Amino acid sequence: MCIAVCPGQECVCLSAKRGPHPGTGITVTFLDASPGFPEGRGPGGTHPPVREEKPLLSPQKPGGLGGVEARPRPPSSPACSVAVSAVTSRGSQSKDPAPGAREVKSEGPKLVPFFKATCVYFVLWLPSSSPSWVSALIKCLPIFCLWLFLLAHGLGFLLAHPSATRIFVGLVFSAVGDAFLIWQDQGYFVHGVLMFAVTHMLYASAFGMRPLALRTGLVMAVLAGLYYALLYPGLSGAFTYLVGVYVAIITFMGWRAVAGLQLVGAAWRWTELAAGSGAVLFMVSDMTIGINKFCFPVPYSRALIMSTYYAAQMLIALSAVESREPVEDYRLSKAN
Repeated sequence: MCIAVCPGQECVCLSAKRGPHPGTGITVTFLDASPGFPEGRGPGGTHPPVREEKPLLSPQKPGGLGGVEARPRPPSSPACSVAVSAVTSRGSQSKDPAPGAREVKSEGPKLVPFFKATCVYFVLWLPSSSPSWVSALIKCLPIFCLWLFLLAHGLGFLLAHPSATRIFVGLVFSAVGDAFLIWQDQGYFVHGVLMFAVTHMLYASAFGMRPLALRTGLVMAVLAGLYYALLYPGLSGAFTYLVGVYVAIITFMGWRAVAGLQLVGAAWRWTELAAGSGAVLFMVSDMTIGINKFCFPVPYSRALIMSTYYAAQMLIALSAVESREPVEDYRLSKAN
């Protein structure tokens, strides 16, 4: 690293490096960066300045503190201070834990109610053959806890970040859809499908359209077409069109979530990984519902559906913590 300082007609290049031994501290090098002259001659017939390196700290004489002795330093220029601070900050950053790990750890306690509510659902395991408001409440309780998880960050956070607000509203529609599906055998299956279709559109809007990732979208569209072809023989009446539209919507949501994953050659955030993983798990959950209802019975289908569903909702809610754009950036992007 080199910083050029030009007070007047001469330029001085400042560089900093660490000494070879632990006790030597940081060496600051003052190097004349003015134009060179023929060997042995400088301006006015004098020799050019000679490069000089002096450690700021040297091994201490007996009786010193900590094995080193601080030499008195001449008053340093602001540029020199910047050079030294840049080197020391670089060294300190390498020892700090990853920011994503710190954020995930800080969000963990807020998710404890969600994990407890999920355990209550699986421990009670109320039979789906006898729907009731109690079973609806137990099923929706983990989603209610995710509401509280987002609200724990403050209403100001939700109002300032449109993507986080859409995820929160999507969780509201998810809870309504869960309640409808409790009575799916009584004719409320379509109502639940419509609620979750709105949820996926809100999630897709929250994930945004950048980057586009057309290849990812094309691959997911092909897989969605194969899945619909698998379901098609078992579909009849309005379900032929309703399921097709729903498959297209959830595939679009999954595309927009996975498109944000750029793990190679680009800076990425842990929340984007959470969004992509959550969307894939959501698709696995809904695909299992479709196969179990319209194709053939899936062993342990309810356990597979609900475990992937709750994990998906938790990851998508977690992705809202580091929201993609503040309200100011959102308005600017809309204006452009």
